[in-house]
Amino acid sequence: LKAAKEHDVPEDLNKVLESKVVERKRDLYYVNVSVVEKTCLDEADGEGIVSKSVSSHSDLIPGVYEGGLKIWECTFDLIDYLSEAEIPFANKTVLDLGCGAGLLGIVALKGKAGQVHFQDYNSTVIDEITLPNVVANCTAEGTRVGSGGGGKTRGPPSKRPKKAECSPDVLTKCRFFSGEWSEVSRFLLSSSKPFSKYDIILTSETIYNPDHYGALHDTLAQLLDKNGRVYLASKAHYFGVGGGIYLFEKFVEERSVFRTSIVKVIDKGLQRCIMEMVFKGSS
Repeated sequence: LKAAKEHDVPEDLNKVLESKVVERKRDLYYVNVSVVEKTCLDEADGEGIVSKSVSSHSDLIPGVYEGGLKIWECTFDLIDYLSEAEIPFANKTVLDLGCGAGLLGIVALKGKAGQVHFQDYNSTVIDEITLPNVVANCTAEGTRVGSGGGGKTRGPPSKRPKKAECSPDVLTKCRFFSGEWSEVSRFLLSSSKPFSKYDIILTSETIYNPDHYGALHDTLAQLLDKNGRVYLASKAHYFGVGGGIYLFEKFVEERSVFRTSIVKVIDKGLQRCIMEMVFKGSS
């Protein structure tokens, strides 16, 4: 099992965005992954996930790299649903599980969540993708996260931002973790730091491998507040690895811990779905 680790926010936020190229989509800033990959190949990838991904021509290497460098399409499906359904984040405690780029957690920050935690399997993803994206969305270019501007930006981002004048109160709401789900769960529940279970857990494209269903299910059960909600985005079926929304739904039903409902189906191309999960007996 990949051990859990908490990643501190660097004091010098300018270094977080050094050598990064920032792009924008749907009022979200995120770093250009191709540039990050080149930087990591040169020097910054202690796990070696970039070189292994490139050499194997694969976005997934079980037990080594779980796809966090790529923004998968269901992430934007879930962002759309959160907006359409007007999911309230204000003052909520939120986990972006299997966060990759961290866009779901950033949306929660824009919704004035009280705390947002980000988790990815790979520490390289947290350091080189997630953290820079959170910082980029807090910079003085455009409206800062949580400032009441509705997430609108006032102009195109600098391609190579030189200053990260980040709103400090936003970053104090954030914690960043890498490691396998069950290890991160154990880390949080046994930590000496104060920890409140999550009101909302957001996760996208994390159920492609049925071998991971037990660990994911148990992590959700351990970390979700008794009246909390999980919003999960997935393809109906993942060819080549065998997972998918309906297989996971059956898995969850057999364990009789959660009540599930498919709240949105997207039929453009390969069918994709949004699932809501709550504890059985919750309000």
